[in-house]
Amino acid sequence: MASAAGGYPTVAVVDYVYGCMKANGETRTALENCSCSIDVIASILPYERYEAAETFRSLGFQTGERGALFRQSAPAKSAVAELSRAQAEAEVRCF
Repeated sequence: MASAAGGYPTVAVVDYVYGCMKANGETRTALENCSCSIDVIASILPYERYEAAETFRSLGFQTGERGALFRQSAPAKSAVAELSRAQAEAEVRCF
């Protein structure tokens, strides 16, 4: 599988940029800002930690006890907080 920014699989980079552009407008400027953003995140977080945080975040949307495990456990909180810090840094640098 091909890899892009910081060793992230291309599909992960494209998925991030696509979601970012949906949230920020589908313009050339949004493309540039969102591409910058995933590059910054990749420079801060190895892909394995990014993937874990995204998994915790997405599974945390489940309701009830299942979702609580992915929202409230120490590893989940730590991973999501680390991703949030990387995203905040990306926001500062790119937007």
